[in-house]
Amino acid sequence: MAHRSVAVRVALTLCVALPALVLRLSGAHPAPIAGMAVYGAGVLAAAIVLMWAAETARADMSGALALALLALIAVLPEYAVDLYYAYAAGSKPEYAAYAAANMTGANRLLVGVGWSLVVVAFALGLRRRRLPAREVRLTRGHRIELGFLALAAVIAFVPPMAGEIGWYVSAVLIALYLAYIVRIARSGGGGEEELTGVPAWFAALPARPRRIATWGGFALGALIVFASAEPFAESLVHAGSSLGIDEFLLVQWLAPLASEAPELIVAVVFAWRLRDSDAIGALLSSKVNQWTLLIGTLPLAYKAGGGAWSLPLDDRQMEEVLLTAAQTVLGLAFLVDLRFRRWEAALLFALFAVQFALPGQHARLLLSGVYLAIGFSVLIARWRLLARAMAATIR
Repeated sequence: MAHRSVAVRVALTLCVALPALVLRLSGAHPAPIAGMAVYGAGVLAAAIVLMWAAETARADMSGALALALLALIAVLPEYAVDLYYAYAAGSKPEYAAYAAANMTGANRLLVGVGWSLVVVAFALGLRRRRLPAREVRLTRGHRIELGFLALAAVIAFVPPMAGEIGWYVSAVLIALYLAYIVRIARSGGGGEEELTGVPAWFAALPARPRRIATWGGFALGALIVFASAEPFAESLVHAGSSLGIDEFLLVQWLAPLASEAPELIVAVVFAWRLRDSDAIGALLSSKVNQWTLLIGTLPLAYKAGGGAWSLPLDDRQMEEVLLTAAQTVLGLAFLVDLRFRRWEAALLFALFAVQFALPGQHARLLLSGVYLAIGFSVLIARWRLLARAMAATIR
């Protein structure tokens, strides 16, 4: 990529982030809707900067462990917003609902929209090159992620049954994520991948300026997140009241959309360039860390904010967590054979969209049942493949 094009993209991203930084440093308190827009743009810019830095760092790192760690870095803005809600819930009990909303929305958006977009982009990429149609494929190394996702999927049914994200669930999920990192590190998989866009330009620099750019990007992204996450989270809550919209829905869908948009865009670009394994693999790794580490750290943030060791869930939150866990089962069932077909992506997206047409309690429970019925049916038919994925977690 030409130097001028890189400079333009970097400058535009910094311009998007600048109002949030200036507003936060000034100590001003804008109206909720204005704050939602300004600080939401800041969260989006932070996600882009962190994504660039994480991708550039791969010039000095390699292997599946690097991919897993960098996938975590890329979604730090999502963590920052969600952990703020959990922390604030320690002194404001009503914020516990927002912590659950943000977590479930991020996970369902990733699977219902992100995975489906990869299939669409890959199909269009094949058509553009006039190549025969085929399904999105994963490598055998992705069985590690699938095995750990299967374990996390089972554990995730405990909170809706217990009415809380308990400290015991937190301990198990964090331990599971650490085991995932160790297993990935020992696998030695994940070779070098071609970088694209801004990270490719920075990665081509000599070692010293490249590393300065990498760590500078991490520092800048962290600064923007620190400045934007809390006021963005608060603005979402108050904007809901101003607009007459359910605050729960704003927190559940708008915040994850801003924080995860860059990751989704990168995955779509990979798929468009026919790097289907990289595209779906990156989103799968993100799903594993969000469905283990993100959930596991919520009770810790709640405790740090003055709450108990377990984050309570009301009836609606239990239904939302149940629905997200059920969607995870279906997503796992579709990927366990290392193939992701068009009809599977279409079904995931259709079921995701149904929840907006039927937002009530009974619809959520019914939709959870549909997810589980289809998911378990597919898993039973593919039980040998599931066994291989489970074996990959310890082999």
